[in-house]
Amino acid sequence: MKRILWSGLIAGVVLFVISYGGLYLAIRFFPQLFLEYNNPLFNSDGSRDLLFYLHAFIISMALSWFWERFKGLFHGGSVLRGLEFGLVYAIVALLPVMWITFSAMDITISMVLSWFIYGFVQAVVAGIVLAKINP
Repeated sequence: MKRILWSGLIAGVVLFVISYGGLYLAIRFFPQLFLEYNNPLFNSDGSRDLLFYLHAFIISMALSWFWERFKGLFHGGSVLRGLEFGLVYAIVALLPVMWITFSAMDITISMVLSWFIYGFVQAVVAGIVLAKINP
């Protein structure tokens, strides 16, 4: 359990930094996509902002547990294992969630695709980090 928590915490810090750096770059280079967020659906009163900022740590803890449980199935170097880990996560978890989200909410396909890509990249980065610190 200690290994899962420690690995998840390290992966969470890495994901936090990469996520917010990536968000800054994405807004800078794809501003049209972020104009779609000017929608009452995405307006918050600020009371749940902490939950948004904790996302990197929540996902990293879940992925750390998943890694500990199934790491023996991934072979090769850290990058290859991270890519395979991210692909498995994207197919098993992200694809169904993005499907139901798109079908249930009034959002664009570009939003859903950006969330899918974002989740895939998070899982790959977490997989690489976890493969290095918890082989």
